[in-house]
Amino acid sequence: MLKILTFSTLFPNMVEPQHGIFTETSLRHQLAGRTMESVVIAPVPWFPFTAGYFGRYGRYARVPREETRNGVRVLHPRYLQLPRIGMHAAPFALAKAARSVIEELIADGYDFDLIDAHYFYPDGVAAALLGRHFDKPVVISALGSDINVLPDYAWPRWLIRWAANRAAAVISVSAALKARLMALGIAADRIHVLRNGVDLSLFHPSSRDTARAALGIDGYTLLSVGHLIASKGHHRVIGALAELPDVQLIIVGGGPERTRLAQLALSLGVETRVRFAGVLSQDALRGYYAAADALVLASDREGWANVLLESMACGTPVLASAVGGTPEFITKHAAGRLLPSLCARGVAEAVRALRAHPPLRTDTRAYAEQFSWTDTTRAQLGLFAQATYDHTIQSQPYVHCR
Repeated sequence: MLKILTFSTLFPNMVEPQHGIFTETSLRHQLAGRTMESVVIAPVPWFPFTAGYFGRYGRYARVPREETRNGVRVLHPRYLQLPRIGMHAAPFALAKAARSVIEELIADGYDFDLIDAHYFYPDGVAAALLGRHFDKPVVISALGSDINVLPDYAWPRWLIRWAANRAAAVISVSAALKARLMALGIAADRIHVLRNGVDLSLFHPSSRDTARAALGIDGYTLLSVGHLIASKGHHRVIGALAELPDVQLIIVGGGPERTRLAQLALSLGVETRVRFAGVLSQDALRGYYAAADALVLASDREGWANVLLESMACGTPVLASAVGGTPEFITKHAAGRLLPSLCARGVAEAVRALRAHPPLRTDTRAYAEQFSWTDTTRAQLGLFAQATYDHTIQSQPYVHCR
């Protein structure tokens, strides 16, 4: 049985159970076949005070040093996140924080075979440093902004290239992201496109009338899901309501743009048609997907947007900007539509077109079913096994025939 060390700052914890939940979902499917086991190292920034007054920093301080999630041991070592130079120093701070924890794991008998790192910078770079130190192969997954944004800076770009060339394999969640990696000078044959799947047992159709009644929803309703930051484009969906007088909007997520988005709704005179639902569990989110008429994702950039597949798995079509890997799976009417332009008017135009010719919800669910985790998980496990085997062969001393 393979022993894997899963490494990422994007992993849920008891304080923020929705943080990086896609990493945990991927791991859960990997473990389901019982051919591997894993210990997770999910570092969090160090902060001395736990009070809620300190916001996200106080939440960091409340994360336990160790917890068990779904039967998996999860360790949360602390690393220094330094002002001004934090982005440049982060890979080294992460590696330093994890090194002593890994040494203890090995001493206790968990001498793992491979490091599986998620998010290229700083996590993947730190994993490559740890792989070199402990002489372990490393697989790094590129997820989105780690490749779409961070390589714009010279130092992260250099380190991303170094880590990619040091890794046993690189995983990209979309073909678009693979192209970005290749533009950085990473050889195509080192990059494996393994798209995230959707948990079809968790996200499934349910009674739309029941869901709408439970949530107090009446009339045509859009859903916008994601962290409340400018790049997610919630402001564009709010702006579209000015052209859609009979449409409601529910925004799911938390983040620094909450106040600004509310002010925008007020300035446009649509505040009575905008509801902020906050951060939701996946079980609760399923009810919102079921109740909505369409999910809108008007973001500037994406790697592989899991919320789109989740919505479709619940039978709800999507409207999304043609960025990242999104055009790779919104290819048929059953899925929904790509936005004709990335602005409020483009959102409004797409909503009107979908309302005029909506797909059957059963067809939308059937379309989503082709994106299960089965093939991706099988390919991930194959990469892990091959990387471990290759590293073992390379590490053996030469035997000279006499």
